[in-house]
Amino acid sequence: MSILIAEHDHSRYAELLRAAEPSLELRGSADPVELAALAADCPIWLGQPDLLVHLLRRGCKPVWAQSTWAGITPLLAAGLPRDYRLTRAVGIFGQVMAEYVLTYLLAHEREVLARLTSQALRQWNGRLPHNLAGRRALIVGCGDIGQSVASFLAPFGLELYGIARRPRPLEPFREVAGLEALGRLVGEADYVINLLPDTPETQDIYDAALFARFRPSALFINAGRGSAVVDADLVAALKDGHLAGAVIDVCRQEPLPPRHPFWTAYGLLLTGHSAAPTQPPLMARLFLDNLARYQAGEALRGEVDFARGY
Repeated sequence: MSILIAEHDHSRYAELLRAAEPSLELRGSADPVELAALAADCPIWLGQPDLLVHLLRRGCKPVWAQSTWAGITPLLAAGLPRDYRLTRAVGIFGQVMAEYVLTYLLAHEREVLARLTSQALRQWNGRLPHNLAGRRALIVGCGDIGQSVASFLAPFGLELYGIARRPRPLEPFREVAGLEALGRLVGEADYVINLLPDTPETQDIYDAALFARFRPSALFINAGRGSAVVDADLVAALKDGHLAGAVIDVCRQEPLPPRHPFWTAYGLLLTGHSAAPTQPPLMARLFLDNLARYQAGEALRGEVDFARGY
């Protein structure tokens, strides 16, 4: 059985997979034309959605495709086939995403950027910092990444609340509510951390009306999808003091156009879609686990429901 690796770092993936399973027949490239030529003989694909989508548009189709991204939005575009099995990357981003979130929570409370500015101006900044204990964090999106972030933050003494597709008891959260409770919970949170996938229900939910309900001292972190935020409304909310700051990792258009208002927005820090990069060793391990499940006829980890979009 031939496996197609559609990755910019396809040679690294091939090296990892061969080391674990020498019998695998692997074919890889990062060139869409070359990939299309190879795809016909490969019923299983492993790769990044922005390359896999070229194959689908050329009429190629796998029996099963394993995405190396947590998000699979490009593969959900109108007109693309959906009569194949698709799995997204799960269980490999929790630690690195939690480290990202913790970095900017601490930077916010310790006023790192303000202290750098004071140093550049040769002004002594003796303001006392805050700490995380007792602060309330709202994690919007309590899937496998959101749960990992919550478990990572819990030992720091934060009060953890969540938003999920359906309300349910879930450790270590004090409450996990449905999306309809977002307006209530953002008004009680010191940190709002968006980790939602891109679905019709999650687009444009962070708008002027919602930002107006934030605490003026709150920090907003978006490491989910750029489509969840109405960009102009976030810029205006920061300017008007509806929240204290924003850390934006994902945008509607990437790279961000030079004239986009995020570049100069007051209190907004851009992190260039770097929050949780795919780590090939972990991704290779997940793929091999799913390959064994696929061959045994078992359920696959991270299988996508095309109707739900994740």
